[in-house]
Amino acid sequence: MNDEELTDLRRSRNHHPQAHHHRGCMILILFLILLIGGGWLIWRHLNPTSHFSNLKTVSNSTSKIKQSSGTFNVLVIGSDERKNQTDGHTDSMMLVHANLKTHQYHVLSIPRDSRIYMPGLGYTKLTSVQTVYQTKYGAKKGIFKAVQTISSYLNVPINYYLETNYMGFRSMVDAVNGINMDVPFNVTLTHPWYAEDQNKVITKGQHKLNGKMVTEIVHERDSVPGTDFGRQQLQETALVAIINKITDPVNAFKIPALANSMSKFLVATNMSKTDMISIGLAVKDNFDATKQVHYLQLQGKNEVLYDDILENYNDEIVLQQSQLKKIIDQNFSN
Repeated sequence: MNDEELTDLRRSRNHHPQAHHHRGCMILILFLILLIGGGWLIWRHLNPTSHFSNLKTVSNSTSKIKQSSGTFNVLVIGSDERKNQTDGHTDSMMLVHANLKTHQYHVLSIPRDSRIYMPGLGYTKLTSVQTVYQTKYGAKKGIFKAVQTISSYLNVPINYYLETNYMGFRSMVDAVNGINMDVPFNVTLTHPWYAEDQNKVITKGQHKLNGKMVTEIVHERDSVPGTDFGRQQLQETALVAIINKITDPVNAFKIPALANSMSKFLVATNMSKTDMISIGLAVKDNFDATKQVHYLQLQGKNEVLYDDILENYNDEIVLQQSQLKKIIDQNFSN
């Protein structure tokens, strides 16, 4: 065989279809390994049980409560902060304990008029804590300081905080195309956000509501049973309806999009997009708020007391500390 024939033979071997096939298979296998490995790493990062482990706290709490993996505490704050404002009063507050392993969620409503001590400043109502710190430290640091104070007051570690306002809450409801809300009693709008809704009555029962009307309803307290406690019940009912809408299998694909647009809903938070997506992955299957979400309310005594911040006497709620401790120990410690 001469040199020319040998060269032709080598060329034919190098261009043999089977050689291409084997090379293509190896590349495909390598690609699949990388894809599966990468997917596993992503899942490990987003897997709720491993994602929510060894969490940092925002708080100065001296609580000895130990948090297991897959659990966290989040403080949800609804403020009356308006557009272009840098501070606001707390309209509503809920402490949420999530256990993503057992799929159980405990929600504690904290009355806005609860009497609270602010270190170095004195006693005031819970609703004033946010605006005092934001006026002193600015919006971002102010809400962080407020969360620390509330954590110490409740004596519970807080991992995350979420603050929304009227426009944020309205946008959240509209983002899921409205909700079906089971209004527990007649609600007359005595202090609506919009003048055209003054004295409008929303009757007890099921209603298909848009964001505007939901925010009007959960803001009302003077016309509802128990005033502040009645408003808490309205807020809890609205929250259940929102959760049920988001976790409906039909809307499961919207979870990443909702996480990406959270800036429209939230004024402030220390929760990342991956945190939100991981939570979405945990609750998207077979979620039933009536069985998995447990609402807790605090008891207290209404008293007229001196407010060191406002420098006057006003109506405040003095919470039963023994009941508060019992609720925290039983529902926020696993």
